[in-house]
Amino acid sequence: MSFSFVGIDHIQLAIPEHGEAEARQFFGQILGWQEIPKPDILRKRGGMWFQCGSQQVHIGIQKDFVAATKAHPAFYVKNLDQFRQYLEASGIHPIEGETVAGTKRFYLFDPFGNRLEFLESL
Repeated sequence: MSFSFVGIDHIQLAIPEHGEAEARQFFGQILGWQEIPKPDILRKRGGMWFQCGSQQVHIGIQKDFVAATKAHPAFYVKNLDQFRQYLEASGIHPIEGETVAGTKRFYLFDPFGNRLEFLESL
């Protein structure tokens, strides 16, 4: 083969119409991700983009929105236990995940019901 995959550029999560303020509060303020500018040609669609480590998370507006309650992105976190304590102090209650293949993990749902996974290698 003359091609190979090198990684993931971004993932996209959907939110309902008029959810931008709540998304900025959750992803930008609570999770601490930096919002980055969308290209001018895409701004009219609404939503926003965030930087998460070396990848991007794009938040897009979806008419007839249905939350992704099973399919989900997983984010590596350094100091996962401290992150969990921070979330709990912010009123967010993570859902315990099993330790699998040398990683500990937990899940939570964003304000729109999308499932998110956070993990750290042991």
